Amino acid sequence: MTEILDATDWAILAEVQRDGRIPLTELGRRVNLSASATTERVKRLEAAGVITGYHAAVDLAKVGFPVLAVVRLKYPGSQHQPLHRLLDERFEILECLRTTGDDCYTLKVAAASMPHLEQLVNELARLGSTTTNIVYSQTLPYRGPREPRV
Repeated sequence: MTEILDATDWAILAEVQRDGRIPLTELGRRVNLSASATTERVKRLEAAGVITGYHAAVDLAKVGFPVLAVVRLKYPGSQHQPLHRLLDERFEILECLRTTGDDCYTLKVAAASMPHLEQLVNELARLGSTTTNIVYSQTLPYRGPREPRV
């Protein structure tokens, strides 16, 4: 699908990533399309799996999770079901990436306190070796992809 995204599709993606609740009429105005053409484009992007969902950005500290950390996990063996079970059970694990290099996984976790983080890291450490980095601040929040500059 990426090879058939045109400038208008990229403009739609930029606007929807900025505000997932934007009314289609306003979205159409911003990308210079009629409401019906905008609706068709958005439906096509959803059907193709380019747009996979709409999410709210949540301030973690304001909902009781002021401690943010990145945990790298070196996972021995090939049975990953225990990790997948833990990912399903622990809502504090916000993201999990399977990576190359010395570590097998990189996890973004949120905790209510340092003891809470320690408990979560201890659970992860039962699965393999961990390295934890506390996040001071988020210099660049997730912003989604933009049209490549060629």
